[in-house]
Amino acid sequence: MTPVTILTGFLGSGKTTLLKRILTEAHGMKIAVIENEFGEENIDNDILVQENAEQIVQMSNGCICCTIRGDLVQALSDLNSQRDAGTIQFDRVVIETTGLANPGPVAQTFFIDDEVADTYRLDAIITLVDAKHAQKQLDEHEVVQRQVGFADRLFITKADLVTPEAVGDLKHRLAHMNPRAPQQVVDFGKADLKEIFDIHGFNLNDKLDIDPEFLAAADHAHDHDHGHDHGHEHGHDHGDHSHCDHDHGHCDHEGHDHGHHHHHAHHDDAIKSFVFRSEKQFDPAKLEDFLGSILQVYGERLLRYKGVLNMRGIDRRVVFQGVHQMMGSDVGTKWQPGETPNTKMVFIGAELPKDIILQGLERCLV
Repeated sequence: MTPVTILTGFLGSGKTTLLKRILTEAHGMKIAVIENEFGEENIDNDILVQENAEQIVQMSNGCICCTIRGDLVQALSDLNSQRDAGTIQFDRVVIETTGLANPGPVAQTFFIDDEVADTYRLDAIITLVDAKHAQKQLDEHEVVQRQVGFADRLFITKADLVTPEAVGDLKHRLAHMNPRAPQQVVDFGKADLKEIFDIHGFNLNDKLDIDPEFLAAADHAHDHDHGHDHGHEHGHDHGDHSHCDHDHGHCDHEGHDHGHHHHHAHHDDAIKSFVFRSEKQFDPAKLEDFLGSILQVYGERLLRYKGVLNMRGIDRRVVFQGVHQMMGSDVGTKWQPGETPNTKMVFIGAELPKDIILQGLERCLV
């Protein structure tokens, strides 16, 4: 299976710089770059000969650039046929979506189309975020929020153009939209290209990494809702509780003092995330029915979701994850002696009815 990386990010976020490096640098990797041709910032002008009528161009470093104006499935199929025929060689694919594109349909291609699914494996969605303009772009364009919500990795570019506080605020906002994507400040003039490959973001595995600060916040909100104190589990000092909104049982964007001494602005983003946790077991039939109905009703609004589940009658973790309505699940490793079996699920989506989903999951517990 040829691994595929989807690169997304708004106009000016640095995708072009990164692609130029992939297509020209002596990194020793054989990569096919598929460029979606609707962006304002095509790399063709700089690298590709304009007159060239070929859709697939071999680069001096052994990489290939394929410009598509139409169907992604066709482009992937063409690349594969040419590789089978021995006319080109590549070991991995990078797809650049245009700055205005929602990466969802591109990701879905790898699960819907059989021919694509037999040949290519979606490795990860990498989203580039421009530190200087991101706050404004996130405010004005829901598609930028979607690009963040879909990401397996968030790369913050142009951080040298803003203050460390501004970078901190941006990271904080991004973590609320997508607490499962590690964030990294990068300079694509210098970054190690290997860091964007082999992330296995779509593998069903037993690990569900969620930003610890986000989890601490979820617990803090929980304290007000149910009176349970989960704070000690995470060893976070929740700091000052005075700005909590007690009516609704949540804090305005955390506001915990984790070494940032400034208060984070509250952004009411359309794309948000939430976590469900429990040490009780799920009733498998109830859970399957409930998740099925949630996907049917809210599938388009659900961007990414993932969970490690404690199911009745199964002495192993059950792992599941999905994109929109497409969900996959599998039985994972055994619970270890001394480990308390527990469930942790994260949902990232647009205007999701958090309470309905959390209460529904609660009702599926044994």
